[in-house]
Parts: sequence; structure tokens; C-alpha cells
Amino acid sequence: MSQVIWDGLFVGSFYALVALGYSMVYGIIKLLNFAHGDIYMLGAFVAFVALTSVGAIPASLSIGALLIVMLLSMLLTGVAGVAIERFAYRPLRKAPRLAVLITAVGASFTLEYGVSAIAGPNPRAFPIRLEGGSFDVIGARVSLPQIVLMLIAAALMLGLNAYIQKTSTGRAMRAIALDTKGSLLMGINVNSVITRTFFIGSALAGAAGVMAGAYYGKIDFLMGFIIGLKAFTAAVIGGIGNIKGAMLGGLVLGLVESFGSEWFGGQWRDVFAFAVLILFLTLRPTGILGERVTERV
Repeated sequence: MSQVIWDGLFVGSFYALVALGYSMVYGIIKLLNFAHGDIYMLGAFVAFVALTSVGAIPASLSIGALLIVMLLSMLLTGVAGVAIERFAYRPLRKAPRLAVLITAVGASFTLEYGVSAIAGPNPRAFPIRLEGGSFDVIGARVSLPQIVLMLIAAALMLGLNAYIQKTSTGRAMRAIALDTKGSLLMGINVNSVITRTFFIGSALAGAAGVMAGAYYGKIDFLMGFIIGLKAFTAAVIGGIGNIKGAMLGGLVLGLVESFGSEWFGGQWRDVFAFAVLILFLTLRPTGILGERVTERV
């Protein structure tokens, strides 16, 4: 049981990182950015290119090298997210929701097959593979790489929460999420805040992609598709538009998958994940921490 819980929390931390971007963007401009999962994939490939360009890295320096390329990937994926918002979404901000949704799907395919055309369709071995001993904690087998990656994920999530709660930009984000027109009247530069939101959300997804590559040892151009859907599921479970809800939803989804795999086999993993999505959309569409909002007319 302890092992199942630990495995669920570990996988859930990846879902939570990617889900944060979904929730931030939806909370501010009510957009389901289906290209977000492919930003995760792009982050892994940015790190791959950076690491292969410098040659072999000693095992003793692997964690330091991972942190450096993670920062680089966060910067470049953040810029990519900003570019997508500026050229694909901003011109359609007043368009019907369906047009924006179709554009998001198109942006997703553009990223996927753009990377495939440049890097090739075959999976690539990630240059750094985190290694370390494992030990028992309350009956669960825990490895050092898992602890390192979970600490990085926790630091990023806590840092984001502090940024949202304690900075002027964070307050502006919360104000726009409540009332965009009122925020404009109060002198908030809405376009600037939305740009920062896309940068931060995309940077977190890029960091998760680097972590996944370092842990699993393999990347490919379709790796962002399924985790994008899982992150969306996590955001819905926690309450889409709610930052803490996205964190909680990711962990809950990881636990659901872990217990489902333990009880019924690994082939049922995705079935359980999306069955939970359907249940939440049917029984509690606002999610665990979401609040029911009455539309103003």
C-alpha cells in the first residue's frame, strides 16, 4: 500500500506541474490551451539539444547539469508560450470560443510535427539519466532520483503559489480572473499580465518535460499528448482556474492511476484517469476546490 501511494504521488507531481499552466490560462482568459502538453514535450527536446551539444557529462555532475538545462528549457519554453499567445490566441480573444479551441488544437499539432520534422519521429535517449540508491520508507521503496525530482517540483509549485499571492503581478492575475473589464478600468495592463501568465505556465511545463526525460530516459515528439490530457484532467479534478486545485488535482489523479494499476493492472491506468474526469464533469464540474460562479449578464 505504501508503495502504491508513493508511486501515485511521484507521478502526480508531474501532472500537477503541467496542470498549473492549464489552470492559470483558463482562470484568466477562459481558454483551454491544448498546446500546453506539447510545451512539455518541447522542454524535453530543448534540454536534449543543449545536453548533446556539450558532449558526455560525468555522473557526479548530472544533477547540476540537469538544473542548468532545466533553467534554459524553462526560459525557451516560456518564450514559446508567449509567442503562441501573441500570434495564435490574442487575435482571436474576442472570437467565438470554438474558433480559439480549434486554434489551440492546431497549435498543438504544429508543435508536435514541427519537432518531428526537425528532430525525427523516432524516440531519443535522454543524455542524462538520474541514478542513485534506493531505500525503504514505511514499506515503500524510494529512490534518490525520485526524491530529487519531487523536491524540485515542490519548490516550483510553492514558488508559484508565493508569486501569485504576494506580488503585484500575482494580484493583477487574480484581479483579471475575477473581472477583466474592471481590471482595465483600474489601470492594469491586461495584455502584459496575460503574457506573463503564459510565460510562467509554459516554463513550468518545460521543467516537467526535462524532469520526465531525466527520469524515464526517453523522449519523443508525441510525449506531450497524453500528459496534456492528464494535466487537463488534473486541473478539472482540482478545480480548473484554481492554482492550489491544480496541485491537488495532479496528486489525486496520480493516486487514482496508481491504485487502479495495482488493483486491475497497468492496462487500466488511463481508463481510470479518464473515468474520473467524466465523473467529476458529471457530478462536480467545479472540481474539489473550485467555486460555482454565476455568469453576469
